[in-house]
Amino acid sequence: MNEILYTLRGAPVSAWIGIAIIGLYAVLAIAAPLLAPYPEAASVGAQYQPWAAPHYLGTDALGRDVLSRLIYGARNTVGIALATTALAFLLGATMGLLAATLGGWFDAISARVVDVLMAIPALIFALLILTITGTSVLALIFVIAILDSTRVYRLSRAVAQGILTMDYIEVARMRGEGLWWLIRKEVLPNAAAPLIAEFGLRFCFVFLFISALSFLGLGIQPPTADWGGMVRESAKLIGFADFSTWQTATFGLAPLLPAGAIALLTIGVNLIVDWVLHMSSGLKE
Repeated sequence: MNEILYTLRGAPVSAWIGIAIIGLYAVLAIAAPLLAPYPEAASVGAQYQPWAAPHYLGTDALGRDVLSRLIYGARNTVGIALATTALAFLLGATMGLLAATLGGWFDAISARVVDVLMAIPALIFALLILTITGTSVLALIFVIAILDSTRVYRLSRAVAQGILTMDYIEVARMRGEGLWWLIRKEVLPNAAAPLIAEFGLRFCFVFLFISALSFLGLGIQPPTADWGGMVRESAKLIGFADFSTWQTATFGLAPLLPAGAIALLTIGVNLIVDWVLHMSSGLKE
């Protein structure tokens, strides 16, 4: 605990900005029912009301409060992206570490399977599979996790192969240590820094990928609040924006709210990832 506090004290301003952004999103996701003024899918007013009390960010085409849906979108979009990234890392890192440690036929076969999956464009493959299986949340998580685990596999395998050439690995093998002991006690601790940084980057890619699928209509389905879907729903309002008055100007700003939420979270995660990579590289300011 003291080591973590010491590390945080030495964090640059950019890292603290990233931590503050992530903390804000975490609070919104956890406390969404308490912070949102209205239920997620309830029609609480006329359609397309301007930004004024009690609907401070207006309403959408169905009269739902936009502020409430933005807050619930933090729980749905971020939560699903986090679960997908965690599953992708569980699959990819496990297979990559096993392939590097075992070698032989297991390494050769798993590498070829990953090469085949990576050769298929991810968006087209996801659209095809989700069209066949349906667009449930579980299907979305499993399809994207399997696709993204190939990238994690390549990184974890490459990092582990470099670690397995070290002398202390040979000493552990000569002592008779088993496969899982080598992975848990030697390989994984030394590969933690690049894997943590990759987790942040993978989360950004998954988060944007889910938002893109929702924008195309095959991601998180209505009435569940989702930022990608909200961009699609409000995009047509740009053509009706009239910047001569504040009330009509808000129509043009409506798509920027969920898009800005997506961009801000991506920036926050990348600021933290940059800091983690800087620390793991051993470079000094």
